Amino acid sequence: MNDTTTKNPSTADVALKVKELFASTVREGPGPVGDVCLWVEARSLSDVLRHLKDEHLFDVLMDETCVDYPDRPQRFEVIYNLYSLSTGNRIFLKVAADDQEPGLPSATHLYGSADWFEREIFDMFGVRFENHPDPRRILMYEGFEGHPLRKDYPATRRQPIIGPTDGPDHQARHG
Repeated sequence: MNDTTTKNPSTADVALKVKELFASTVREGPGPVGDVCLWVEARSLSDVLRHLKDEHLFDVLMDETCVDYPDRPQRFEVIYNLYSLSTGNRIFLKVAADDQEPGLPSATHLYGSADWFEREIFDMFGVRFENHPDPRRILMYEGFEGHPLRKDYPATRRQPIIGPTDGPDHQARHG
């Protein structure tokens, strides 16, 4: 039975504690309407994730995704959607990244679901995850050149395995 005198902290309370503990590398920022979002510097990402999981019971990585902003110095924004089964709280973390080595630290040691999420982000955007146990492509074939969800990826780019045309209507569709 639940103790009615104990109240779970709100997500805003959790965010305040995280911002205090990681004052030099975490700040609150815009995120999904109605949800709490923290911007985290890459160097403290693993520590923040560990703290949220161990101290605030964010035991599920619901999603990890990426957005491409090609005009930014670090053009990618990797977004972590964390959920606590025991408190019902949800929090978003955002981290600026680029496609250089070593990349962001992998979250696979904390959340098993990060395995495929990070492979998909690498495959589609080119963001690398340091210490990922299996950094192979997951959606595109191994010989695929480039990362198709980047905003500067040419929509009509031909891939080596596909060949010069892909059917009788190629000219009508691709010019």
